[in-house]
Amino acid sequence: MQVLGVVGTGATTLCERLASRLDGRVATIESLPSGEADENPPDAVDGAYGLTPGGNWVGTGSKRTLDELLDEVASEYDYALVSGFPETTLPTVALGGVDAESVVAEAETFSDLDLDELAHEIDGFEQRITLDSLVEQVKRDPRADYAGAIATFTGRVRAKDSEDDPRTTSLEFEKYDGVAESKMATISEELEGRDGVERVLMHHRVGVIEDGEDIVFVVVLAGHREEAFQTVEDGINRLKDEVPIFKKETTVEDQFWRHER
Repeated sequence: MQVLGVVGTGATTLCERLASRLDGRVATIESLPSGEADENPPDAVDGAYGLTPGGNWVGTGSKRTLDELLDEVASEYDYALVSGFPETTLPTVALGGVDAESVVAEAETFSDLDLDELAHEIDGFEQRITLDSLVEQVKRDPRADYAGAIATFTGRVRAKDSEDDPRTTSLEFEKYDGVAESKMATISEELEGRDGVERVLMHHRVGVIEDGEDIVFVVVLAGHREEAFQTVEDGINRLKDEVPIFKKETTVEDQFWRHER
């Protein structure tokens, strides 16, 4: 799922107008005053959600944070337009000089933006991918009729190797853009050449990831469990050995790049 944030006066209107230019299912998430809910979502979107300040949930279902909501909708929508959250690290359009954490475009008003160009640029941003979204993708694959198994692997940030270790608070990952993606695609293609393996998807997050959070996913669609399990294991082993991704570890005592040790 591609995600874009918008902040400043006119952010909601920009999201509404941009949604109609996107080719796929669009969800909007809006920061709302406490207790307010949007009962009339715009026609251009397929789902509308609201969060009040402090992460209070407006709508049906359990309370959740913005990150939790984005992960939840990632398997259902192709795009999410997020209005009114300047503190996030999402790629963000800033209107009227409003400060934001990760600005990719600025304008005085939404009328000053080329919305067709902006819609095209969204597809180039880092996707928000979850295990559920990858599983849903392989379930919709044309080869799914020939598969009786889906096997997955999730790698997460481990706080400690042993009881006496200083706690790891976060890991930060960097990759060679283009090279890492190309290598993962090659690995997936080679694994899909095995008998009984229909589809292999893998994704490695970048940036700072807190302890307990997910880092990497491998999903295998296969005819039977034997080839599914073996391919998942081989897939994560090859990803770790062959894909150029670098890791900085931050503990309660120190900070260092793993490859330098």
